[in-house]
Amino acid sequence: MFPWVIALGLGSLVAAGPCDIYASGNTPCVAAHSTTRALYDAFTGALYQVKRGSDSTTTTIAPLSAGGVANASTQDLFCKGTTCLITIIYDQSGTGNHLTQAPPGGFKGPAAGGYDNLASATGAPVTLNGQKAYGVFVAPGTGYRNNAAKGIARGDAAEGMYAVLDGTHYNGACCFDYGNAETNGKDTGNGHMETIYFGNCNVWGTGAGKGPWIMADLENGLFSGVNTKNNAGDPTLNYRFLTAIVKGQPNQWAIRGANAASGALSTYYNGKRPNANGYNPMSKEGAIILGIGGDNSHGAQGTFYEGVMTSGYPSDATEAAVQADIVAAKYATASLTSGAGLAVGASISLRAATGRYLARDSSNITAEAVTSSSDASLRRSASWIVRTGLGNGACFSFESSDAPSSYMRHMNSTLLLESDDGSKDFAEDATFCPELGFNGQGHSIRSWNHPTRYIRHYSQVAYIASNGGVNTFDDAVDFHENVIWEIVEGFAG
Repeated sequence: MFPWVIALGLGSLVAAGPCDIYASGNTPCVAAHSTTRALYDAFTGALYQVKRGSDSTTTTIAPLSAGGVANASTQDLFCKGTTCLITIIYDQSGTGNHLTQAPPGGFKGPAAGGYDNLASATGAPVTLNGQKAYGVFVAPGTGYRNNAAKGIARGDAAEGMYAVLDGTHYNGACCFDYGNAETNGKDTGNGHMETIYFGNCNVWGTGAGKGPWIMADLENGLFSGVNTKNNAGDPTLNYRFLTAIVKGQPNQWAIRGANAASGALSTYYNGKRPNANGYNPMSKEGAIILGIGGDNSHGAQGTFYEGVMTSGYPSDATEAAVQADIVAAKYATASLTSGAGLAVGASISLRAATGRYLARDSSNITAEAVTSSSDASLRRSASWIVRTGLGNGACFSFESSDAPSSYMRHMNSTLLLESDDGSKDFAEDATFCPELGFNGQGHSIRSWNHPTRYIRHYSQVAYIASNGGVNTFDDAVDFHENVIWEIVEGFAG
């Protein structure tokens, strides 16, 4: 039995943090990131920084105690009545490899050219051993990076990495990564990256089933095995909490994974480097990315709770002890809504402070003046049936009272009414999470898949808007007032 494992009754609990375990295995952490907990048993420093939208001031969030869970109450008090963003994810290793807002890179796709978005500080609530904490909810366009990291593997040097992720939050876009990338934000060639990838992109390698899969982004290819083809031994994984591992050394690398809430690790690939040119030997550059590809491709989504990078190739035994530590943390889901009081199947209307109601005008959703004496068709258009969230059952979707199977959804940040096409994108765009209004009254209704954005009326048109941003409807003036909705009995109820 390893010295850092203490037998307790019928099971065992890892006493040290993940990075203490890696150090004992002679593969010390050179980067350690988490917004949920300390990754060293004695760590008491800052885990992450948040910035609030009301006055742009910042504060840091530390563990409740040495080696403990993040002090979520500090964040909740600081962010009360406004929005908050995660601005820095601090490196706990002492190397100074902090993650900040990713700068522009070489990606040439839609919305390329600017800095990436920052994550909502409240988009991914969880509990660890019953204590509340928040993860990093990466919506498309969100990304963090450190192009000047120290101590990260370069060239063909050995390294390991793990991440705890939400196995139900993913898409097929490129690329939800955590790990080693280029130092200039550009695609500099095969083998210049080595990161954990999670999602169901099928442009390069794939695993069994339809995904999502743990793969490795090695630049110019997502690899599930020795090549960018199918590895039937790399399974579809959808654990709510997922442990994902990628590690590499000269002419060998591996993919491993597990349920982060229970059980042991499995190995999905362990073998030689890819056959294509540029991957053996590798040319790793030593930057760190989270939520994006090496060239800043930022169309992917996912949720990150914790992760580390090591110097040296960790043994399977060391990783088994780390997995036991992760299981002992007891990750569990937490409420995504607050004070909504919504009953599935109820007919509701959503009234703004101006007295106007959200109503459909053909396929558009606008803020309309509606009263009990209004035309029956107008009253029905301002009535919505509460449904269990199509994209996440912990939140809600709103079906039109007069257009069955048609739901409120967002597209390009505009609220529309569209028929459910059964797609994953539709389901997620049509899912909303009500929370207590920023003014302490009514509700502010957050988009589930873009949690920095709230339902807002602007010039009588309905959007999902951020508190400040590039769009006119993101105007911070009156933002807090314009995202308050009173949920009342539906006109058609």
